[in-house]
Amino acid sequence: MNGTSQAIAAANQGGTPGPYVEVRDLCFAYAGGAPVLSGLSLALARGRFVGLLGPNGSGKTTLLRILLGLLEPASGEVRIAGLRPADYPAGALARRVAYVPQATSSVLAFTVLETVLMGRSPHTGALGFEGAGDWHAAREALRLTDTERFAERNLEDLSGGERQRVVIARALAQEPDLILLDEPTAFLDIKHQHAIHRLLGRLRDEQGMTVLCVSHDLNLASAYADDVVLIAGGQVAAAGTPAEVLRTDVLETVYETRVRVEFDEASGRPYVLPRPED
Repeated sequence: MNGTSQAIAAANQGGTPGPYVEVRDLCFAYAGGAPVLSGLSLALARGRFVGLLGPNGSGKTTLLRILLGLLEPASGEVRIAGLRPADYPAGALARRVAYVPQATSSVLAFTVLETVLMGRSPHTGALGFEGAGDWHAAREALRLTDTERFAERNLEDLSGGERQRVVIARALAQEPDLILLDEPTAFLDIKHQHAIHRLLGRLRDEQGMTVLCVSHDLNLASAYADDVVLIAGGQVAAAGTPAEVLRTDVLETVYETRVRVEFDEASGRPYVLPRPED
């Protein structure tokens, strides 16, 4: 067994030492543009729910795409379970890391079950025929997301909250260790926002999954995440628990707006309120 195979085997058994996701001195710029990431470094522990926060254009989605291996940084290093994305054999990274984008329109013509089965593509090989294990994984993903009753319905016939749960089910069918989500509740009402975040918390607790969720909603991240990472100017401005990061001085500097931070009496977690300008 070579070094790459040994590292993958260790990660599969939860034995990878150090952070599960590690980013060191990452720099990236789109062609002809200013740097989006400028020496960004962070480390995520296995089995944590992490909220990734920051102003518009701060590089949150770019970071996710680099973690997925879709973009190559100009410099710096990314390691997932001890390996760089390029070190994984073909298909191996897709079996470990799942991605939930904002948009779902490309799959609206399919049934819910067909959509979820798409998540098995990293496991089905070149011919793409599903076996008993693939069907079981798809059904389990439907069960976890409470979408079994929609299995034969078209995705386009579902509400926004139902559809988003199905897209998460598709990601879960990959049986990943790490799930990356790009503003998964951006267009949902408060009920469905909390339902999605409760689901992500269950995946962490019941599946041991590492969750990295991009959000513009500081209060949702505070309510559900174990840790938050706040990025600005292409770097990490603050990282830690919600109470450590969501502080008035930090937020007013990063977002360039006045806020007030209070603490929920029941949970002890901070929540952020805007302060009108004088």
